[in-house]
Amino acid sequence: MIKADKIWLDGKFVDFKDANLHFLTHSLHYGNAVFEGTRAYKTQKGLAVFRLKDHTKRLLESAKITLIQCPFSQQELEEAQIELLRVNQFQNNTYIRPLIFLGEGIMGLYHAKAPVRVGIAAWEWGAYLGDEGLEKGIKVKISSLARNSVKSSFPKAKASANYLNSQIAKFEAIEAGYEEALLLDEEGFVAEGTGECFFIVKDGVLISPPNDFSLKSITQDTVLKIAEDLGIKVLRERISRDEVYTADEAFFTGTAAEVTPINYIDARTIGNGLRGEMTKKIQDAFFDIVYGRNAKYDSMLTYIKG
Repeated sequence: MIKADKIWLDGKFVDFKDANLHFLTHSLHYGNAVFEGTRAYKTQKGLAVFRLKDHTKRLLESAKITLIQCPFSQQELEEAQIELLRVNQFQNNTYIRPLIFLGEGIMGLYHAKAPVRVGIAAWEWGAYLGDEGLEKGIKVKISSLARNSVKSSFPKAKASANYLNSQIAKFEAIEAGYEEALLLDEEGFVAEGTGECFFIVKDGVLISPPNDFSLKSITQDTVLKIAEDLGIKVLRERISRDEVYTADEAFFTGTAAEVTPINYIDARTIGNGLRGEMTKKIQDAFFDIVYGRNAKYDSMLTYIKG
């Protein structure tokens, strides 16, 4: 159950129970809204937001792509997220959800005159795909749906409308007895998970597809930096379905998913069916960074004081 004391809405803090919207909220009917997912981790020096600036920048870029004029600056949005964590006094790892959306007042597909509203919620949240998934891995089904085409949508925008595709793919996977879905692009190569980027390991090489059909991922970028630190060879190239099946290791990355191993795809065991050696090295390095145990990456953390 998601809960908190306060939500930031249009520049003010309101009680969690009072953060309500009108039935004719434009984004509810037509899907034009953009959001972010950001995590704050409980470090030895207190709660720290991971890559706050990068996430907030991507939020505003998503708004620009979808023709929404945000009334708040990047600095104002960053400060609002920090203050929200202070006000709620969270004691554990926390997830932050900023949302820029169109409010009530007009209807119809021409959205430019709809009022722009901004809200930020946060709540304590653990592993998205489960603690056991982080250790032992998850089962993944390649979806019957293709990832949204660049010919008909904006995959670089973290837009609400884009996620209907992901919702149906996730439902399909769970109904079939899996835990997550992997979507291919319109040409039959791997695009991404329902909310994650995808990596495989083959013959000691770390491979991740280019972001042609997927969101430019902040966690994926972090993993690529980790791989460079660890001296791991990296390739950014297309991955076909059969290359997925014959991978030595596979894992998902994302703000929610963090670094989650994949042990089984479409009735095929990946590697030895356990979390792979390289996956564990990257996972350990990632958690060292977000928990403030790697001084090299301390600039990626925004510590919440007082």
